Amino acid sequence: MQRVTLGESGLSVSPVAFGTWQLSPRFWGEQSKEDAQAAMKLAFDRGINFFDTADAYGDGYAETVLGEAIRELPRDELVITTKVFNHFNPDASRYPDLSPGHIVERCEASLGRLGIDTIDLYLLHFYDELTPLADVAETLEKLRNQGKVRAIGVSNHTVEQLRAQRRFGPYSVVQPAYSLIDPAIEQDLLPFCQAENLGVMVYSPMHKGLLTGKYRGTETFDDFRRSHPDFQGERFQHLCDQVQSIRPIAERYGLTICQLVVAATLMHPAIHVAVCGIKTPEQIAEAAGAMGQSIGREDYFAVRKAVLGSAAPKLPDAKGQQK
Repeated sequence: MQRVTLGESGLSVSPVAFGTWQLSPRFWGEQSKEDAQAAMKLAFDRGINFFDTADAYGDGYAETVLGEAIRELPRDELVITTKVFNHFNPDASRYPDLSPGHIVERCEASLGRLGIDTIDLYLLHFYDELTPLADVAETLEKLRNQGKVRAIGVSNHTVEQLRAQRRFGPYSVVQPAYSLIDPAIEQDLLPFCQAENLGVMVYSPMHKGLLTGKYRGTETFDDFRRSHPDFQGERFQHLCDQVQSIRPIAERYGLTICQLVVAATLMHPAIHVAVCGIKTPEQIAEAAGAMGQSIGREDYFAVRKAVLGSAAPKLPDAKGQQK
């Protein structure tokens, strides 16, 4: 089973992680709990020991589903990540809250839903500009001393926000959005992480499914992608054509397009893990097949050139989608 060390956190994890954002109905609609749990168990059988979730995914639903699935798996062989950020109101609205008392409350709730005693990796889901950074770090350190958290990190932080957080606490893992279609963090965040030996686990490496190779550009969507510019009109068609153009490279290596993209993503020296959002057993079986795969340097840059496609219609940045 392939394992990588997640930077200075010391966590030994599979280079492909099972992502559970798809269990958030407000973005993806209703998903089959049975399929998700079957996929989680299959993931472990295929060598994946790293599971990523958050209390925000379905307001705790994803944690509950994952917790039920891992009860039958050996806990000491698993690495579980969850996140904290939102204060949830009874009417389903939410607002940022990384105040000390709220972090402790949400940590206890996550532990209960997951059915575990310790969260292996606890991430700040977003940056909270209202809570003093020292207060956040002190609270997380208390949770670590109590054995409720093993390692801490951040998600969706800029490089300057990360620099600031690390002045106050031992944040050792970073979880940014990254795909070959949107590799912007290569300009600042990834070089910083590489220099500081930080663990990097990128989410949405398949660009919300677009890089799987299963779309032709004529599809419509009933989830949050129906309003995402990369899945609309001329740009969607163009991106799908670009993705299909790398199929011959994938076939030459005996890979699917999805596996080729995951393998290429993991070739970046700063990236340790690709978090693949999974709905079905078939999807995790395919993603797991990318572990241990590599391609030549020339083919790597051919894939990047094809996928980025300089002729793609220019549209405004669409990073405003909150997970």
